[in-house]
Amino acid sequence: MKLREDQLQRYSRHIILPEIGEEGQIKIAKAKVFIVGAGGLGSPVGYYLTAAGVGTIAMVDSDNVELSNLQRQIAHSVKTLGKPKVESAKMSFESLNPDVNIVAIKERLTKDNILDLIKDYDIVVDCSDNFATRFLVNDASVLARKPLITGAIFKFEGQLTVVIPGEGPCYRCLFEEPPPPGVLPSPQGVGLLGVIPGIIGTLQASEVLKLIIGKGEILKGELLIYNALKNSFRKVKVPKNPDCPICSDHPTITKLINYS
Repeated sequence: MKLREDQLQRYSRHIILPEIGEEGQIKIAKAKVFIVGAGGLGSPVGYYLTAAGVGTIAMVDSDNVELSNLQRQIAHSVKTLGKPKVESAKMSFESLNPDVNIVAIKERLTKDNILDLIKDYDIVVDCSDNFATRFLVNDASVLARKPLITGAIFKFEGQLTVVIPGEGPCYRCLFEEPPPPGVLPSPQGVGLLGVIPGIIGTLQASEVLKLIIGKGEILKGELLIYNALKNSFRKVKVPKNPDCPICSDHPTITKLINYS
């Protein structure tokens, strides 16, 4: 593969970085990334991966754009109210960079379709907003041996970690089981500062690009926590659970489970 003249110009700020160069930009152009969720986190992840020139980006989401989304979900606008989020995001991303192949999947992710949906992609990014989906995506990524960047946001805080199957802990090493329904309040019920998904989603996109080019330290085995009110970042070590039901040497979960 050889970059065109207009691509050399578009990605020039990448190419002049010795850690990336033209070879790294070609790796980015060949990469395929699967994003779960086209909302608060999925918007900045998708935007920045599109701007970076990732070759193929798939987004799965079953929701439509609502007015209350526009406080934080920057891939959408008043012009796309009522439209499927994945179609709205596709329009936004393609207008930024027509080089990128955006695959819009308006489906609800389940144990029956997730493995088939992610099988052709290099990296999975979890931008969902509920525990049931996070556990499903974690389990599927581990079973399919796909690197996973998972993020979460709540009120004034956000967090993210990276799962590399076979090389470190997974999401279940951090939280073994989803909390029972109704135990924790939903983001819809407690509110969320609109910029939080922008911060965490941008960090997720950064981890994706580092994985693609093979440079830098990845948040493997670490949970990065951001608090906007304190303007603080902190890292928490996540040890691998030798008895993890999905990623240990003797897993008890060998088939996907729906938690919703």
